Amino acid sequence: MNAPDTLYQSTLGSLKLRGRGKVRDIYEVDAAHLLIVTTDRISAFDCILPDPIPGKGRVLTAVSNFWFGRLKSIVPNHLADWPLERAVPDPADRAQVAGRAIVVKKLEPLPIEAVVRGYVIGSGWKEYLATGAICGIRLPQGLRQAEKLPQPIFTPSTKAEFGQHDENISFERTVTLIGPALAEQVRKASLALYAEAAAYALARGIIIADTKFEFGLDADGGLHLIDEALTPDSSRFWPVAEYRTGISPPSFDKQFVRDYLESLAWDKRPPAPRLPPEVIAKTAEKYREAETRLTKP
Repeated sequence: MNAPDTLYQSTLGSLKLRGRGKVRDIYEVDAAHLLIVTTDRISAFDCILPDPIPGKGRVLTAVSNFWFGRLKSIVPNHLADWPLERAVPDPADRAQVAGRAIVVKKLEPLPIEAVVRGYVIGSGWKEYLATGAICGIRLPQGLRQAEKLPQPIFTPSTKAEFGQHDENISFERTVTLIGPALAEQVRKASLALYAEAAAYALARGIIIADTKFEFGLDADGGLHLIDEALTPDSSRFWPVAEYRTGISPPSFDKQFVRDYLESLAWDKRPPAPRLPPEVIAKTAEKYREAETRLTKP
C-alpha cells in the first residue's frame, strides 16, 4: 500500500519491531532508545482507515519537532541527541523513513492522556450539554458550541486499549491512577504548554481549540513530554478568520475526515470505509497548511 512519498506501514529489516499504533511504528534501537516512525495512516473514531494521507507522517514529525524545540523550557521531551544515520545504519531502511522518524529515549508512559481544552467542542461539548460540566469541572451556563472557555481546563482521559475508546475522567480519578503529586505536575505542565502554544499559534492565525499531550517518566521519576506535540492529529486547529460560535468551525486537522465519515451510514466499527480521492487530497492540503502557518518564517 506504499506509493512514492507515501508510507502506510514501515518495514525496517535492520531493527526489531516493538509494535504498531494507529499511526506510529516503533522499533528497538538499543537498551535505552527507540525509533518512532510516523506513517501516513490516519485513524478516526479509534479505527485505522484503509487509505493513507500522502505526506501526513512528515508533517506530523516536522510539527512535533518544532514544538518539542520551542517548549522544552517548560518540560523536557523524549527526543534523543542521536542522528538517524546512527540509529538506522542501513541506507535502504533509512531512505524509507527519512523525514518521518525520530530517535527517542525509552521512558515509562503514564496511563493517561493529558487533554487541555480552551474551547467547548467535540466530546467536551456533548458532555457539557448533558451535564453542564466536562470531566467533573462545572462550567458557566449558556455556553455555545465552539465558545471560548473563561480559562483553559485540564480534562484527562484514560488510554484505551487498541480498538477501544478513550474515556474522559475526573482529576480525582487521575490522582487515583498516578498519585496526587504527579497528577498535579502533569496538570500544571499541560496547562503551561497549552498557554504558550496557543498564544504563539494565535499570532499565526490559528486557534488551538484543544490538544492532547502524553507524558512519560525517566528512571529518576523526571517528567517528559512524549509521543507527539500539538499536531493536526492531536489538536483542533481553527483558522481565526473563519471562527465563530454556534458551529463546529472549519479546521486544519482531521476533523475534515471525521465530518465526512459522520455523513456515512457507518457504525464506527472496523472495517472503516474507504476515503474518496477528494477527501484524501483536501486532508493532505489542510495538514500542509497547518505546518506552513505554524513552523515557517
